[in-house]
Amino acid sequence: MKAIKMSEYPMGQVRLSEGPLRKRFELNKQYVMSLTNDNLLRNFYLEAGLWSYSGNGGTTSATTTSLDGPEKWHWGWESPTCELRGHMMGHWLSAAARIYAQTDDQLVKAKADFVVKELARCQVAGGGEWLAAFPQSYMHRMANGKWVWAPHYTIHKLLMGLGEMYALARNEQALAIMIGMAAWFHRWTGQFNQEQMDDLLDLETGGMLETWADLYGITRDPKHRELIERYDRRRFFDSLLRGEDVLTNKHANTQIPEILGAAKAWEVTGDHRYRDVVEAFWRSAVTDRGISCTGAGDDAELWMPPGQFAERMGVGQEHCCNYNMMRLAHVLYRWTGEPLYADYWERRFYNGVLAQQHGETGMISYFLGIGAGSRKKWGSQTQHFWCCHGTLIQANASYEQQIYLRDEHGVAISQWIPSSLKFEQGEAQIGLELQQDGQNGVYPLNGWNVEGMHTITKVNTPQISAHRPDRFVYDIKVTCDRETEFTLKLRIPWWVKGQPLISVNGVPLSGLFLPTTLVEIRKSWNDGDKVCVELPKELTVEPLPGLTNRLAFMDGPIVLAGLIDEERQLYGNPAAPETLLIPDRERNHSWWNIGYYRTTNQDRGIRFIPLYEVKDEAYTVYFPIGHRRLSKESDLKA
Repeated sequence: MKAIKMSEYPMGQVRLSEGPLRKRFELNKQYVMSLTNDNLLRNFYLEAGLWSYSGNGGTTSATTTSLDGPEKWHWGWESPTCELRGHMMGHWLSAAARIYAQTDDQLVKAKADFVVKELARCQVAGGGEWLAAFPQSYMHRMANGKWVWAPHYTIHKLLMGLGEMYALARNEQALAIMIGMAAWFHRWTGQFNQEQMDDLLDLETGGMLETWADLYGITRDPKHRELIERYDRRRFFDSLLRGEDVLTNKHANTQIPEILGAAKAWEVTGDHRYRDVVEAFWRSAVTDRGISCTGAGDDAELWMPPGQFAERMGVGQEHCCNYNMMRLAHVLYRWTGEPLYADYWERRFYNGVLAQQHGETGMISYFLGIGAGSRKKWGSQTQHFWCCHGTLIQANASYEQQIYLRDEHGVAISQWIPSSLKFEQGEAQIGLELQQDGQNGVYPLNGWNVEGMHTITKVNTPQISAHRPDRFVYDIKVTCDRETEFTLKLRIPWWVKGQPLISVNGVPLSGLFLPTTLVEIRKSWNDGDKVCVELPKELTVEPLPGLTNRLAFMDGPIVLAGLIDEERQLYGNPAAPETLLIPDRERNHSWWNIGYYRTTNQDRGIRFIPLYEVKDEAYTVYFPIGHRRLSKESDLKA
């Protein structure tokens, strides 16, 4: 079995620092905690026979209002009449477990523990094994060839949430519920032959394979190993291993969770076929297919044809696909230590997770278009509950785990997100604090801040740049209780232009630091050591796969959106983007505005802002760019 090159630090050892990303995290936490226990559990109570509702009237009394009437319930995909009801419970449990693990907030844990306790009560009322917000008949209908909307998918979300409540929040009852559910599924799937099981697996099973692998990793119960084998989607996996394209025009939101299942299956069983499946999938989904500027290869949940995206500029990438591809990239980064996977994660973080969450309300945009005249359609707090609503609260509860990874030699800073880490190296207690300088460098999502106020009010401090800096600037501060030798690795991102500047305690590090590499600093570290890193960037363009003259603008890792509701021809030299865009509104009070530009030398002006800052405006990401034709003698003379 191949070795896994890197591993995560246990949740709780990494903390997000105060700043814009911490605010996004807190916005998500507030929403997670705002959902009431009754509404989260309502459909489970209903299915278990523990709750019913007959309206405002009765045989002996009648009221005109209700403290718990339908106007206060969860609707959309969580309505009692929707076949997918119950999926949000699993997402919620995952988010709550992760939030608790990072913050040690006992109110979060108490609320989540109560929800698990009530789910256990529903399971007992239903016979001790089956647990869902819908009846067992959905499974039987599906087995009999009748359409039902993705019951496996919904069960997977619940199992995943319970698994994370056990693993991250130390809730033993959650594991007991999982084991009871596994008993039901082991018995139910035991009645099918291989062909019948293969037919069932063609009907969006979500990440069922992943949850059985997670459970087997905990229990080592042979029955749970059998569930892994039964939920092995051989038709899909074997086609990938033969090198066939079984992605184009297929449902990406079905396939990606299945591949995450294969990844976990390899980790807990050592069967190398599963790792081969994962690597074959990545080649087909990313390497051979190509990606848009946001990192996506899907539109409207379907994989686009390899290298032919121009005809598919529809509603855009789906958030579940974005989030699950980030999860897969992180798995491959752990396995291989190759920074190209961390580059991919970063691209999809800025231009997916952040771009599909409303910065003020915290709500989700199911899709993210990149075609001409796109608009984000925002969900509501309780009236929609799309699948992406669920992955939104998971994604914004868990982006600290990707910042630092460890190997036998030390620690790698893999994502440049302000944060702190505490860990042990031998007998030493080590701390790293990753700080971002928002005055001498740019800082995405930055707003009013004390550092900026000092900059604009004090006159006895060094002057900052007259114009917007062309780099990201970081300080890494080391604390330790004794001198300790270890390797500190720094990822040089794919978007870096020019030579990064790295110094240790003021002494510049020599060498050529190339994009998509890990710079290694091996030394004996002392308390108070400081590493300074400057990552230069430029305004760049990226072509749309399949249409090389259709270009998107990027400012470092950040996709720019032109605030216009139609396709507009731009004129200039794509090799010199400054002939097309110039800085605009580069500073606002105490912070720099990264990604703010406007057109120059065009028939009509267009303003550009980061895609993640767009809220309700119409916007366009890809523009046709050509050289202006000179038609008059006066133009030629000019």
